[in-house]
Amino acid sequence: MVTNLSVNINKVATLRNARGENVPDVEKVAVDCEAFGADGITVHPRPDERHIRRDDVIRLRPLVKTEFNIEGYPTEEFMDLVLKIKPEQVTLVPDPPGALTSSAGWDVAANAEFLTGIVDRLRDAGIRSSIFVDTDPDNIRLAAKAGADRVELYTKPYADLYPTDPEKAVAPYVEASRAAHKAGLGVNAGHDLSLENLAWFHKYVPYLNEVSIGHALICDALYLGLPETIRRYKEALKS
Repeated sequence: MVTNLSVNINKVATLRNARGENVPDVEKVAVDCEAFGADGITVHPRPDERHIRRDDVIRLRPLVKTEFNIEGYPTEEFMDLVLKIKPEQVTLVPDPPGALTSSAGWDVAANAEFLTGIVDRLRDAGIRSSIFVDTDPDNIRLAAKAGADRVELYTKPYADLYPTDPEKAVAPYVEASRAAHKAGLGVNAGHDLSLENLAWFHKYVPYLNEVSIGHALICDALYLGLPETIRRYKEALKS
């Protein structure tokens, strides 16, 4: 099956915000990423707007012609935004408002009622839902029970272990993806995936619909340029 590449452009917004002007232009970068081969654009608006801002999300909606994926913790403010914008996908992450970055998946059992209500609202609006999870198969099955369309596997543990033991690193993700597929869920993955470790992950993890990559991809683009970087990431997804 084809695995799509969604480019997270948060770091582009971080660079722009450092000077308070519009360089780099986040909207242009999103359009260019699609032109260079990206299958989707991901953003993660946070309450402090330290990178992607609410008005960025609103302006990006008519520009993104592939798949628009909005990540975030489902506060009422976040839900108001996504229900207004209606992206193709919303990825629910358990980050508290002040978190630097995502550091774990949902404990679905402890948040089952909350997540079920959020997923129901997204479904009623015609938006695909994805719940950010670790690799525990029981937790994944509970995500399916909550009504999610997909899970996104949190891949930092894989990225951390990959340099020393790639077989051990990928094994839990193989099991997790099989459990998700058996439960009727699509499978996404993201966090610290890179040109170093992506091809191996893709080679062994079955049923992988999409990877969302931002930090490493934007860092690579500083050296390789954005068109070549996206080409290489797409090539890694052909393994």
